[in-house]
Amino acid sequence: MGWFDSLLGRSKPARPDLDALFALPSAAVTLQAATGFAPAGTGSVCFRAAEGGAFARLEQDIEALMGKVEVSRDSYGYTWLQVRNSDVAGLVTDLHAANSSLESAGFGPSLLCSLVTFADPSRRKLAIVYLYKRGTFYPFAPVGEPRRDNALELQVRGVLDHELTIEPELASWFPVWGAPGL
Repeated sequence: MGWFDSLLGRSKPARPDLDALFALPSAAVTLQAATGFAPAGTGSVCFRAAEGGAFARLEQDIEALMGKVEVSRDSYGYTWLQVRNSDVAGLVTDLHAANSSLESAGFGPSLLCSLVTFADPSRRKLAIVYLYKRGTFYPFAPVGEPRRDNALELQVRGVLDHELTIEPELASWFPVWGAPGL
């Protein structure tokens, strides 16, 4: 980024840091202590699938690497890989492996987000979403499409602000309706 870009207020987007996912296990402890939301044992990776045999083989390799993975496609054309693991550290490791495999095979630009699902004792759901292209996290609390619990999302932001790099632009907290596990 040059001097002229700075003068015009342009900034370089943050580089994705997949290792940031490894902050989620400790953030999960903080979240549970502050709000009662505990890891639900599911997580997902969302990406735009490419056509062709190379991508199909990569999907098979990811499934072979991580074991049982549920693959689904949403109405927007994105592919979701859902992973189940009752240990949040193991779940994050699986999500990191899927993202890294996609990235190293040249499909990094196709990655959208990864999320880990949480639930409270009353069975409300919450996801902590990692935005791949921005390198930040945000909470998503669906109440039923098209409604979300904005107050809970802001509360979770306050709780996790010192644990995770929270996305500062609320407009970038896009809803992930229909994400597996939610």
